[in-house]
Amino acid sequence: MSPEHNVHVPLSVAEYNKLTQLISTILFTEHPPVIIPAEAILGIEAVAAGIAAPGRTIVNIVTGPYGSLFGKWLERGGATVIEVKVPFDEVVTGDQVASAIKEFSPCALSFVQAEVVTGGSNPAKEIFKIAKEFNLITVTDSVSAVGGEALLVDEWGVDFAVIGAQKALAGPNGVSAVSISPRGWQFLESNKNAPRNSILSLLDLKPSLDGATPLRVAPNIPTLEARALILALTRIEEEGLEQIIQRHERAAAATLAGIESLGLEPWQKDSRHYSTLTTTIRIAGKQDLQIEKPIGIVAPGDGELFGHLLRINHFGTNAARKSVEEAISTLAELLKQDPDQALHAVLLAWGE
Repeated sequence: MSPEHNVHVPLSVAEYNKLTQLISTILFTEHPPVIIPAEAILGIEAVAAGIAAPGRTIVNIVTGPYGSLFGKWLERGGATVIEVKVPFDEVVTGDQVASAIKEFSPCALSFVQAEVVTGGSNPAKEIFKIAKEFNLITVTDSVSAVGGEALLVDEWGVDFAVIGAQKALAGPNGVSAVSISPRGWQFLESNKNAPRNSILSLLDLKPSLDGATPLRVAPNIPTLEARALILALTRIEEEGLEQIIQRHERAAAATLAGIESLGLEPWQKDSRHYSTLTTTIRIAGKQDLQIEKPIGIVAPGDGELFGHLLRINHFGTNAARKSVEEAISTLAELLKQDPDQALHAVLLAWGE
C-alpha cells in the first residue's frame, strides 16, 4: 500500500522533499519554503511576529480586512506601522506606495496580493519593483493569489510570501507554506524579538538553504494534509501553472460578462484590477440579492462587507465554465430573470 493511502505511515523525508520542491516550483524560487503545520493564517501571523520590533518602520498596505489584521500584529510586535489604506472597492496604486516610502523611510513593506474578500488584485509586480528601488524587505500574503495569478518570487525580489492551497491551488487548508529569501532570513535573525520555541517561530523551522536533505521531518506536520497537498501540486504540475492561471482568467471574464448581462455592477471600480479568483457584485438597494448564506459559489460579503456585495468564488476546481454558469443561473433566479441571455454571454466570454 502506498504511503498516501496508509494513514499510519509517517511522512517520509522523500515526501517532504517532494512537497518543498513542488512549492518552490510554483513560486519560481530556488529556495526551499518553510512548511507551516496549519492553515495559512498561522504563517501570516508568524511573519508579522518575526519581523516586527521597536525601531522598525513598516509600510502596510490595506485593501481588505486581512491587511488590517496584519498591521495590528505588526503593532503588537512593537513596529511603527504606516498604513496605506484605500476604500475596499479599490486597490492601491504605485504612486501611493512610492509616496509613503519617500515620506516615512520604512525598512519593509507588506500587502495582500489578491483580495478574494473584495474581488480586487493589487499590482504586485509594480509594488515589488518600487520596493526594490528603495531596497525594502517585502512581504506578501499570497494565500489566494498563487494559482490564479503569477508570483515570481526570485525575479520580483519577494522576501516573504505566504501561500495556502485552499483557493486557486484546489488543495487542503491544513498545511501551508512561507517562502523566505536569504535576505528575509537575515532580517528575521537580526530581530532579537523574533519568536523562538513558539508556534509562531519561523526561525525554529529554518530549512537548509544549501539544499541539503533534512535528517527528519518535523513531527507536527499533518501527514494526511501534506500528502493531499502533494497530490494537488502534482495535478498542477501536470496541467501546467500557466494553463491554470489562464483558466482562472477565463472564469473571471465569463463571470463578468454574465453579471453585466443581468444588469449588475462589479463591486471593484477599476476593471484593470479585478481578481481572477472572485468576482464581487455591488448589491446596495437590491433586496433580492441580500442573501444570508452561500448558494453554491455565490456568497454574501464577509464582515463589514456583508450587505454591500456578493462574491462569486470561481477559484480552484470552480474555475470552470459549468461553475460560472451555475452561479449566473443562481443570480438570475434571485433576480427573477430569464438566465438565457446571461448564459450566452458567459459562453461567448469563455471562448470555447
